[in-house]
Amino acid sequence: QVQLVESGGGLVQAGGSLRLSCAASGLTFSNYRMGWFRQAPGKEREFVAAISLGGSGTYYAESVKGRFTISRDNAKNTIYLQMNSLKPEDTAVYYCAASTSTAQAIARSAEFVGNWGQGTQVTVSS
Repeated sequence: QVQLVESGGGLVQAGGSLRLSCAASGLTFSNYRMGWFRQAPGKEREFVAAISLGGSGTYYAESVKGRFTISRDNAKNTIYLQMNSLKPEDTAVYYCAASTSTAQAIARSAEFVGNWGQGTQVTVSS
């Protein structure tokens, strides 16, 4: 079955950086658009970033644009989220997402996500 395993979360001071990874198995990775969502305590899960099959198309939430970068390595079945200039409001559980819909669809709604990872906690202290 499909497995998405996130890693790289942790505690960082405001202004710092983290790099999340998501290793995928049980699927033909190059056939899936991938993305990242996050959920803060008491809030709904929200879109962060998405990437197309080959990696040339990327989409970001306005709140992270210019600070976060999504990328993928199809040879390693892995996607990444480089997070720079982190803010306390970035604190959340970050989830990896896989979809057979388009990356634009992932950016519009989580309903287009077919598979989720278990999440990794990111905490940004002020």
